[in-house]
Amino acid sequence: MSGKGHPIIAVLVVLAAVGLFLGFVMTLFFTVGGSSGTFLFKEKIGVLPIEGTITESDSLVAQMVEFRKDRRIKAIILRVNSPGGGVGPSQEIYREIRKTIETKRVVASLGSVAASGGYYVACAADKIVANPGTLAGSVGVIMEFVHVEELLKKIGVSVEVLKTGEFKDIGSFHRQLSERDREMIRTLVFDVQRQFVDAVAQGRNLSVEKVREIADGRVLTGAQCKDLGLVDQLGNFEDAVELAKMLTEIKGEVTLVHPKKPRGKWWNLFLQDTSQAVVRAIRDALRLRLEYRWE
Repeated sequence: MSGKGHPIIAVLVVLAAVGLFLGFVMTLFFTVGGSSGTFLFKEKIGVLPIEGTITESDSLVAQMVEFRKDRRIKAIILRVNSPGGGVGPSQEIYREIRKTIETKRVVASLGSVAASGGYYVACAADKIVANPGTLAGSVGVIMEFVHVEELLKKIGVSVEVLKTGEFKDIGSFHRQLSERDREMIRTLVFDVQRQFVDAVAQGRNLSVEKVREIADGRVLTGAQCKDLGLVDQLGNFEDAVELAKMLTEIKGEVTLVHPKKPRGKWWNLFLQDTSQAVVRAIRDALRLRLEYRWE
């Protein structure tokens, strides 16, 4: 019996060894293949989408840092489809892109719209590619207020405010702006506008004076931006990929690496996104907003 058992044990050992080897190969398969799971020894380019109104920066900044630290990713493409948004989030994204170009090439690919804050973040990249008909530029700042003072009077509602200074409730929905309020807000808005102009001048290697000439909020086509030096090349996303390959001296095909999508049941994600959107809409309608945004 013992003599017959040895071949069986040997077969089991061989099968176990084969299983371990296959496990190792599969691990290597997915590790090298990255998030796409494709076993290809191609160079990798990260693709970071910046879409819709820019209301927060945490997720984009975190993904930028992840791409920057990944030695397998040789360049990053920003795919911008945004009319802009909050000043703070736009500046945080811009700052992270400027840090990234110190060690890794970044190309911005402008889609349908890359205006105001959308252009602000794009101009931090090494190069910008836009379609001839892309709506871009709109270098300017906007601040909006909603006043319902007359409506409150009609329905018999009053608001009493106790404050420690004249400007503590500036922009509140229940009262009109005074002339002193307006003067203070103008000073604030023009200071933020100066920051926008400086960022474009630095990112595009243009003089501040030249940027000021078009920094009146006007929206421009991609072709006009090319003539003004606001973009480097006319083309689509694939042209941006080719430009990134050229800048990094990549030959042949590349693997495009996209951010991982959040896990969870689709209806939970839908309900969460919808409820958050409604809350943001109500909150934003009543709060004081300072934005790099094109209407």
